[in-house]
Amino acid sequence: MKKFTALLIIVAMMAVVLSGCGESSGVKVINIPLTQEEYAFGVNKDQPELLEKVNEFIAKIKADGTFDKILNNHFGDGEPVPVTSAELDESKDQLIVATNAAFEPFEYMKGDKYYGVDMEIAQLLAEYLGKELVISNMDFDAVCLSVGQGKADIAMAGLTIKEERKQYVNFSDKYYDAAQMIIVKASDKRFDNCKTAEDVENVMNNLKPTTQVGVQNGTTGQLYVEGDEEWGFTGYDVKCVGYKAGSLAVQDMLNGNIELVVIDEAPAHKIAEAFNAMK
Repeated sequence: MKKFTALLIIVAMMAVVLSGCGESSGVKVINIPLTQEEYAFGVNKDQPELLEKVNEFIAKIKADGTFDKILNNHFGDGEPVPVTSAELDESKDQLIVATNAAFEPFEYMKGDKYYGVDMEIAQLLAEYLGKELVISNMDFDAVCLSVGQGKADIAMAGLTIKEERKQYVNFSDKYYDAAQMIIVKASDKRFDNCKTAEDVENVMNNLKPTTQVGVQNGTTGQLYVEGDEEWGFTGYDVKCVGYKAGSLAVQDMLNGNIELVVIDEAPAHKIAEAFNAMK
């Protein structure tokens, strides 16, 4: 489906590698939305009362300006708020949140603190419910499964509403609109004349079957590249290479192992910003 973040720890490590390889051109985002998606939270199916409260809370923070303030913390001139996870303790009244903290600006880590749009919402949601917050960090493709198995109460992970995921969770009301975008090396000129999604798709359709395209495992980006009937994605005749994090895909691209990366819009810009800051 970071040194500004946990992502940047990876980026910082790669700075040495990249300088050794002579690669310093940086990366760029092809700023053309390729999809239309809606993010929501995935709630445990056995907790309908929690789903009701979550929807109530989403409406509240959107109406009173709290949600806009959180967005400003990560997209504007605000300051991201650190969030601390309590230890899991079955004797306490806790809200267990499943996430994948490798998806800046929605969830990421600095040290032992969590940051991101979803993490700030999680903290406020826990307070709203009168519960202690526990964050369970895992691979993205395990997030919904964890909730479905009753190991977590809610999935908060930049999660796109998708029919397949509804077998594991009940989705809340949407809270954010998203899209897929492409990251390439700054020196890559193939998409420079593109003005529309159709233009980008034409370039993608003319790539060689041996072209390797990076994605984050389990994300919409993977479905977009490989094709998905439910979404109406026809996919591309290329080799799709999965990674645990988008930053690792971009790192591999700069190392010359893949040619481009498809990932959600907001993380795409954050990852590009992080890598370009290391030039």
